[in-house]
Amino acid sequence: MTIIPCLQNDELRKRIETYSEVLKTEAHKLGDHGLDETEFYNSGLFRGAIERIRGQFSATMGPKREFARHVLNYMQDRGFITDWQSAGEANRHDYSVTMPSGRIVAIELKGCLDGNNTNIFDRPPQAHEFVIWSVCTNPGANPRHNAWSGIHTRLSAEIISRQERVDGTIIWDMVCGTLGRPCPKIAGEEKPRVTVLGPYELPPPCIYVFPATVPSPRNNPHPPAQQLGDVHFLKALHDCFQGHNDEVNYVDFAVEYRGVDTVRKTTVTRGGAPVMESAPTAIRRT
Repeated sequence: MTIIPCLQNDELRKRIETYSEVLKTEAHKLGDHGLDETEFYNSGLFRGAIERIRGQFSATMGPKREFARHVLNYMQDRGFITDWQSAGEANRHDYSVTMPSGRIVAIELKGCLDGNNTNIFDRPPQAHEFVIWSVCTNPGANPRHNAWSGIHTRLSAEIISRQERVDGTIIWDMVCGTLGRPCPKIAGEEKPRVTVLGPYELPPPCIYVFPATVPSPRNNPHPPAQQLGDVHFLKALHDCFQGHNDEVNYVDFAVEYRGVDTVRKTTVTRGGAPVMESAPTAIRRT
C-alpha cells in the first residue's frame, strides 16, 4: 500500500519525457529569434523561456481558485457548510469557511506539495480548524512522491519546529479521475462515485487527518491523529463527495531528541493498517 491510491500515468510520463527531449534538440527551429543553433543554445534564450513558462504555470492561481470556488459553493448549496469567503491578499490563508456548528475553518491552497511554498503558512488565531489543500494542476506530476514530500518532508518539519498546528491535508483537484491521473478508488465500481461539478467530474477526495496537538519531544512526543469527525470541514467534504471511511488517512508524528538533532517519524494509516512509515528523520528546515 502507498500514501495515496493514485499514481502517475506511465504512458503520459513517457510521452512527456519523449517530447521534452525533442524540444531540447529542436527548440532552435522555433520562433523568429535570428540565432543559429549554437548561438541559440549558448545565449540562455531557451533556458530563460523554459523558466519563464515554469514560473507562470506555478504562479497561476486562477484555475486552482476556480476549482475551490466550485467545491465550496457546492458544499454550501447542500448545507455541508454555512458560508465561505475569500480571505483576501492581506492574509496568508486563502479561504475562511463557517461550519453549521459555528466553527471557523481556515483553508490554505497549495500546489503539488513538493516545493518550498508548502512550508509557508500561518494558522490564523480565530480558526478552530486549519486545513491545507493541495491542488496540483500538473497531470505529469507524481502524486505519491508529492504527497510524501508534502506531509513528511515539509509539513511535519514545519509543524514541529514552529509549533504550529495543522488539522489536516486534502489532496484533490480537477485532474483527479482524468486520463492524466486515474482514480483507483472508483475503478471497477458499477456506479462510480463521481460528482459532476460544473466542468469537473470528481472522485472522492484524499483526506489526511493530523493530530489535535503539536508534537514536542519532552511533553507530547507522539500525539495520535484526530478522528475524522473531530475536524468538521474534512468530515463535511468526505460526506459531501461520497468518500468511504476506509479511504480516510490518519497521520501521526512521533518526535524525540537524538543527540543534537530533533527527529520525527511519520506514520500514515488507512483502513486500520499502516500504509506508509518513515524512519526517524532529523528536521532540516530549508
